[in-house]
Amino acid sequence: MTSSIYAVILALLICWLARKVIGVRRRNKVPYADGGVTELQVARSAHSNATEYIPITLLLLLTLEFNGGHLLVVHLLGVAFVVGRIIHCRSILAEDLKGRTLGMKTTIYTIIVLSVANLAYFPFGKLLNL
Repeated sequence: MTSSIYAVILALLICWLARKVIGVRRRNKVPYADGGVTELQVARSAHSNATEYIPITLLLLLTLEFNGGHLLVVHLLGVAFVVGRIIHCRSILAEDLKGRTLGMKTTIYTIIVLSVANLAYFPFGKLLNL
């Protein structure tokens, strides 16, 4: 399945972000929560944001593929989402608001397009041979 490529890439991104959190936690000797450490708050924000948006988008990508979505469409949306997530998490860690905004716009627009594409392919795809 094509969408598994994006699941692997995004799982590795989540692991990379988790590693960032662990590193900051160890460096500042914070056993849980954020201990009031700004750097840890930022790292946790990047990680939690990824874990909020990645699962639903992967489900949408998988269902689009399962519903017969064109392979090129699956790849384009998968790449757009991965790029958006990378821009967003790197921008959070760098405290770059412009990059965060671009990353979130890319993420949200990808989710919207995936939602619409799933609605189109599911009931009508086989009837119209999309």
